[in-house]
Amino acid sequence: MNNFRHILTTLLLVTGVVCAKGEGIFDNLTYYGRLGYSLGGTAPIGMPETIRSLSKYTVKANIIIGLDAYKPLGGKWGIMGGFHIETKGMGTDARVKNYSMEMRQGNESLKGVFTGQVVSNVEARMVTLPLQATYDVSGKVRLKLGPYFSYLLSNKFDGYAYDGYLRVGNPTGEKVEMGTDKGSRGNYDFSDYMRKWQFGVDVGADWYFSRHFGAYLDMSWGLSGVFKQNFKTIEQTLYPIYGTIGITYKLN
Repeated sequence: MNNFRHILTTLLLVTGVVCAKGEGIFDNLTYYGRLGYSLGGTAPIGMPETIRSLSKYTVKANIIIGLDAYKPLGGKWGIMGGFHIETKGMGTDARVKNYSMEMRQGNESLKGVFTGQVVSNVEARMVTLPLQATYDVSGKVRLKLGPYFSYLLSNKFDGYAYDGYLRVGNPTGEKVEMGTDKGSRGNYDFSDYMRKWQFGVDVGADWYFSRHFGAYLDMSWGLSGVFKQNFKTIEQTLYPIYGTIGITYKLN
């Protein structure tokens, strides 16, 4: 969190310097279109003991379409802001032990710790506003670092537990078996507990290989968990962590 504040403070100071020089913040801008594909997921920092192994990982159609504006500040430094529409998601099937869960089996609501397989399906469509300091290593390569803010337009976090058992309340509670078919497994949906606003840090590089076209590689790391603070069913804080590769097009 402190690193995020330092980055944001630096960018605000840079904006102040631009204004102090008497140059409008919207003067001398270069615009870029951006199209990318993201690969990653929603995960805790470090693998907790309750998650024993990842049996399956499913890639989603994580597309980014964006418009960026770049402003040089003098020398090799600059600032870049953007408006991006993104989809981020993943599917997993993990082996867990004593994993805190809340689910429904048939018409019964159950809460406790589960041992077995857990399938998770995560999807989010969002608007993202990145604000980055830039440094031109050369005439073709530009490094970027800064915060981003996202607002979720739609979101889903659901799945089911199967091939195991739930101990109701605590590890020594009543044992409820979970089967593999739809009628005997435990279903859950935590979509309503997801945050609408998210923020984090994005670092990356743009490579301009022609007058108008370029390629880019970014890494975004969420600093806010995907769930609201009052959501306690999943004990670990889950963060959106994604890498993106794509192309850029210089518009002017």
